Amino acid sequence: MTLVMTDEQQSFVEAMRDFAARECGTREQREELTEKFTEQHNQDLYRRFAELGWVGVAIPEEYGGGGGGVVDLCLLLEESTRGLMPIAGMSVSLIVAGAYERFGTEEQKADMLGAINRGDVMAIAMSEPESGSDVGSLRCKARRDNGSYVISGHKTWISAAQHAERILLIARTDDSGAKHEGISMIEVPADAEGITIRGIDTMGGREVNDVFFDDVVVPAENLVGVEGGGWMQLMAGLNVERLIIAANMVGLAQRAFDDTLAYVKERKQFGRPIGSFQALRHRIADLGTELECARLITYDTAEKVDAAPDALFPREASMAKLKATEVAKQVTLEGMQMMGGYGYASEYDMEGYVRTALVSTIYGGTNEIQREIVSKTYGL
Repeated sequence: MTLVMTDEQQSFVEAMRDFAARECGTREQREELTEKFTEQHNQDLYRRFAELGWVGVAIPEEYGGGGGGVVDLCLLLEESTRGLMPIAGMSVSLIVAGAYERFGTEEQKADMLGAINRGDVMAIAMSEPESGSDVGSLRCKARRDNGSYVISGHKTWISAAQHAERILLIARTDDSGAKHEGISMIEVPADAEGITIRGIDTMGGREVNDVFFDDVVVPAENLVGVEGGGWMQLMAGLNVERLIIAANMVGLAQRAFDDTLAYVKERKQFGRPIGSFQALRHRIADLGTELECARLITYDTAEKVDAAPDALFPREASMAKLKATEVAKQVTLEGMQMMGGYGYASEYDMEGYVRTALVSTIYGGTNEIQREIVSKTYGL
């Protein structure tokens, strides 16, 4: 770890490592926790993790959290991913927490942040079949009706919806203006009448879902923030959302690197460990260097956000997401290559790392979009 941690942060990291080693340290444990690797989230494990106060490490103390900053949040995400904890619902729940912390009423904050701190899973529903990178083109509608919103539409690729207690819906409440106007955030109970959640089979098992809203009625007070202000509210959360992804992928890359290094030290061919051959030694050196670069840009950006919580860091946040996910892809693919057939076999972890790394360059804003954002900050 190149980050200079406080004693408290070091103890936090060590405690998470102990928890991971005890609860999911073997492949057999992880297979049982994930229904033979088809599910990425185990709610019982997540509850125990939350009971230790770790999920809420960056939630303000007045709402039951630890009162830490974004650096602490990144430590949480990096270590939980490095430890292969099957708690995939945590990342998206923390994205939802950020939206409530910034725009919720005091009552909404106390309710939602307290629930997340206790280990409830939340989802955010933004993407649609014809609205992915172009979020402003979304068509899911929420119309006012006698003190309620009536919601109709179809959301897709919604992470952890099958585990969620509530869904933070991004919907169109007014279509009379420009496409980025008239978008609002509305809280919807996941079990509300008229909601259908249907899993999408993927390379990584059941991670994402289609969510259908058929005249779902929720109280108007479920609006989060300002009606019609959803676009700017989404933009305000991008720093932390992209750092959440970056920290997760630094953790994944570190785990893949550790596993690869252990393998090349032990595997022998031609009478000696394969890691003693220059071709592999130099690969390891390059991957270790890239990994440290990804970690540094992630934590440097986190420190900037902690120092100026209300500022936007579009260049730095997009760079962190871009670098960390590309490095995770590089490390996992190189790890598979160095492990040969064992890296490709489903009885080992590496092929799963590859699948996770590949999709990280797509969700949370594709890496092509990140490059567009970075290039615009240079006036291009």
